[in-house]
Amino acid sequence: MQPDTRVRDDVAADDQARAVAQARAARRSRVVVINAVRVLLVVAVLGSWELAATHWIDPFYYSKPSAIWHRLVDWFTDGTSQGSIWQQIAYTLEEALIGFALGSAGGVVLGIVLGRSRFLSDVCAPFIKAANAIPRIILASLFVIWFGLGMSSKVATAFVLVFFAVFFNAFQGAREVDRNLVNNARILGAGRMQVLSTIVVPSATSWILASLHSAFGFAIIGAVVGEYSGADKGLGLLINHAQGTFDSAGIYAGMIIITVIALLAEWLLTLLERRLLRWRPPASGVEAQI
Repeated sequence: MQPDTRVRDDVAADDQARAVAQARAARRSRVVVINAVRVLLVVAVLGSWELAATHWIDPFYYSKPSAIWHRLVDWFTDGTSQGSIWQQIAYTLEEALIGFALGSAGGVVLGIVLGRSRFLSDVCAPFIKAANAIPRIILASLFVIWFGLGMSSKVATAFVLVFFAVFFNAFQGAREVDRNLVNNARILGAGRMQVLSTIVVPSATSWILASLHSAFGFAIIGAVVGEYSGADKGLGLLINHAQGTFDSAGIYAGMIIITVIALLAEWLLTLLERRLLRWRPPASGVEAQI
């Protein structure tokens, strides 16, 4: 290799390394700016709320951040009127996780089966649409009557909310599979189950994982709504009790705990999605986040 060629290669490598370092620095700077703006927004909202509740609006009805913070501290240090706050969180989380697992499994299986069978989908379509149109709060009340005040009624409510959220995405994902891919696999001798396991399910994975992000939030909503309708423990019962005693700070405190649980679940699902979709090439353009 000629000396001038080596020099050009070294310069190109240095330029590439410099460009990579600049991109990383720009990315870090952007993250810092975004987080700083988020913190400022939170501080502005909470500060305005505290100021308004101190001077202009009645904190009995609207509460204020300092009162909500004191309620959270009381719950986590002294416990709640229904017992340990950790027991209430664990109970609601268990209901949500069971409903999420059962609803996701049922939604994925039925969605893919109906998505690949036009005859079955045509037969079941009006029944699924009718079931999806039933208000969930009515189902929660029915489940309390059918299954009692225990965990079963809350799991059933969470199951219903999760099932439909996952089912429609799995159904659409199974329908969107490239027909040429399926036809080529069949020409090469692949059976129905081989096509399903090697083509349909992997193709629908991104649709299914996208639905799981919102599905766990629905599972928590189902558990809390079920507890609100009737329960002997759980975060929904705490919120219901706070409403009955006109404790607006307790209602906000329960909402904050539920929100934190949902955000942690969203973070874990994002990690799972990245791990399962490593095979997928990165999308072109700027990555959008919500």
